[in-house]
Amino acid sequence: MSHATNKVKWCLRKAEKELKEGDTHRGLVKIKPDIELAGKHISKADHYLQATEYLKKENFSDICASTMFYAMYHSLSAIAAKFGYESRNQECTFALITGLMRGNPIGMDEKLMNRISALDAEKVHEATSTEIRELYQYGTPLKIGDDLYEDMFELAKEVISKAKEIIKG
Repeated sequence: MSHATNKVKWCLRKAEKELKEGDTHRGLVKIKPDIELAGKHISKADHYLQATEYLKKENFSDICASTMFYAMYHSLSAIAAKFGYESRNQECTFALITGLMRGNPIGMDEKLMNRISALDAEKVHEATSTEIRELYQYGTPLKIGDDLYEDMFELAKEVISKAKEIIKG
């Protein structure tokens, strides 16, 4: 069984346990497939991308690492909603999307997913968007380099576009 499959099972159990103990969870819950919710996640992703452009223009490029990451994350959340899942945990979301890609060709390329966050870290030789976000969100750099910004911005646009295709398909 793959790491992604094991992680999804763990996330489902985690959420089930937490919901028995209270009203919220930090895992993964199976829901009715929800295209409307998927669309709301896409709207949020687009909103984050617009915020990214504004922040860059106003010389807050370090914060752009977070807005670009969350544009991609909401895109993945949209895919999850389409397939009937609600996630409140980034690793659970990444595992779910990876599992969907491997078990059911949904149109998302594994190389694209590995640029966001890699479950098999030894396979990746460049920093993931998750690692870049963490560096600029929790670290002290105040400016993201123009090349890195452009790479992440293009990646975010590609992920949003791919999520829109998957939701319509």
